[in-house]
Amino acid sequence: MSDPSIYTIGWICAIVPEFVAARLFLDEVHEEPRSLSRNDNNSYKLGRMGKHNVAIAVLPHGEYGESSAAVVARDMVRTFVNIRVGLMVGIGGGAPSPKNDVRLGDIVVSSPAEGYGGVIQYDFGKSIEDGKFEMTGFLNQPPLALRTALNMLISDLEIEGNSLEEHILERLKNDILKKKYGRPSPNSDKLFRSDIVYDANKSMADYCADDFVDRPERDPGSEPVVHYGLIASANQVMKDAQKRDALAKEENVLCFEMEAAGLMNHFPCLVIRGICDYSDSHKNKQWQGYAAMAAASFAKSLVCCIPRQSLEHEQSVAKVLSSINSVKEDVIAIKDTIDHDILDKLPMAQGAEFDSYENQHEPRCHPSTRVDILRDIETWAPHATGPKLYWLSGLAGTGKSIIARTIAHEFYETNILGATFFFKRGEVDRGSASLFFGTLARQLAQRRPELSPYIVKAIKETDNICSKSMEEQFTKLVFNPLKLAASKPGEPKKLILVLDALDECSNEKDVEILLRLLIKAKLQLDWPGQEKIKALVDIAIPLFLFAAIACRFIRDELFGSPEEQLLKLVQTVQKGGVSDKLQETYQPVLRQFRGERTSSERMILLGRFKEVIGAIILLEQPLSVTSIASLLGLKPSQVGGILVPLSR
Repeated sequence: MSDPSIYTIGWICAIVPEFVAARLFLDEVHEEPRSLSRNDNNSYKLGRMGKHNVAIAVLPHGEYGESSAAVVARDMVRTFVNIRVGLMVGIGGGAPSPKNDVRLGDIVVSSPAEGYGGVIQYDFGKSIEDGKFEMTGFLNQPPLALRTALNMLISDLEIEGNSLEEHILERLKNDILKKKYGRPSPNSDKLFRSDIVYDANKSMADYCADDFVDRPERDPGSEPVVHYGLIASANQVMKDAQKRDALAKEENVLCFEMEAAGLMNHFPCLVIRGICDYSDSHKNKQWQGYAAMAAASFAKSLVCCIPRQSLEHEQSVAKVLSSINSVKEDVIAIKDTIDHDILDKLPMAQGAEFDSYENQHEPRCHPSTRVDILRDIETWAPHATGPKLYWLSGLAGTGKSIIARTIAHEFYETNILGATFFFKRGEVDRGSASLFFGTLARQLAQRRPELSPYIVKAIKETDNICSKSMEEQFTKLVFNPLKLAASKPGEPKKLILVLDALDECSNEKDVEILLRLLIKAKLQLDWPGQEKIKALVDIAIPLFLFAAIACRFIRDELFGSPEEQLLKLVQTVQKGGVSDKLQETYQPVLRQFRGERTSSERMILLGRFKEVIGAIILLEQPLSVTSIASLLGLKPSQVGGILVPLSR
């Protein structure tokens, strides 16, 4: 059994072809480790490359991405405590550009460039914002020992030539390995134009020459070209050629992959990628084996360039991580203190919280009282897709505030309470809405730490924010932080705000604005937009019936989302330029109303619609369904079938 303490280089792979390639380049294979650290779930292949002992680990089958790589690296350094440097070796997607002639089978090595450490992390879920990519973190550059060895290897390759292909052929000793890991035909290396999207119904023969980028041919026996520069990492595969080109142009990225960002700040390493595709929709596995071999061949050459003494001068990864964690804790503590001081700038309304000193003697519901209404609120609260507002109304003195305090306490105990504000007539702080949003924001930052950075940012960016308009305060201190936190990966946390006694706010205009903002919070703040609102208002004058019909049409999600329904409505009216308000009102509704029916059925339906609606318009007075049916000689159910969809 092997002693874990003798291994100084950690080598991590993501998939089986990468693991196979790494193992093929071992000069000597060792036995399994004598022992593993507790909770280390990795499987290892141990051996020697050149003068160094190397521990090779692979991600669990079916797991990919930053978090999985980070877990494997964490467990590795717990077992192999003397590992000095790491290598992340495997395949990646190329980012060819006029500046960088990246081809299949080439190698990309992470190297500091453009002000980055060699690997950049970008948020794939929000990758384009105003046409720009959003970088979500700065990642450390590789360790000094690896960067020094890399320069040595680069100079060796220039003087002695590139013999990576020769090394690959030496390792492929049987036909099975050659078939899967040997170099494919150069004719299979095709770069599609960025606007050509993969079509499952087409074979390569179905594409014409114009669908491909015209590139000069390389010599058939040429060695893989090695590129040095930036590698872009995210938690999803890049398979959009236009986004690929944008990031290649903006940041001079050479390659895309999924694991490195999980390692760079937790496992000091160099990333080496063999190019197996072009980061577009035309994915295939033909080049995976060879790309993995090319990357492993280069990595082996690099390991052989590392002097033993240079590794001895490097701190072990375990010690480096311990130091980083210690500094990180100190930085977090300082940041928390600074953030707390910034949050203290938000004025609080004294007594507004449900558990404040002023409210401590106020009663809550006795057990077995108000059971139905409390159950109704408790049933409403957990449903993310249901109504976002619960409006509790009643005469003065009927116990609404008692119910609000009771519910606030229950939600606090179950950790879904975000904030509370109890208005009280005649009190300086609680008698108006002047401190309302500052008070809510302070509570939100305290009870939901994930909101704190966004609230702190808003305070720093807007001087004296609590003196701004209510809408600006609401947007910057409450709405935007909630929206930004909800957009992060993971399940959004349920959060309840409890507001009591709005009628005791002294300024009625403030109450009106407050209610409008709370209702508007259910929508995007920029939806539907002034242009669409103006179009709808113009149509609704003087026939306000249009407003009612339009609202029903927009909220009918059977045929599309509210956004889609509104767009249909506005486009129908704007395209037609119709002056007849009745036609403008009913045309989109009718088109949807007739649905999937035969031509004869549609004719009957439209004829009946004209009869029923025509009668109502001509008589200019409300009639019951029965009266209309009797007048037209129809069954009440037939009249109802016309009117019910219009009145939903």
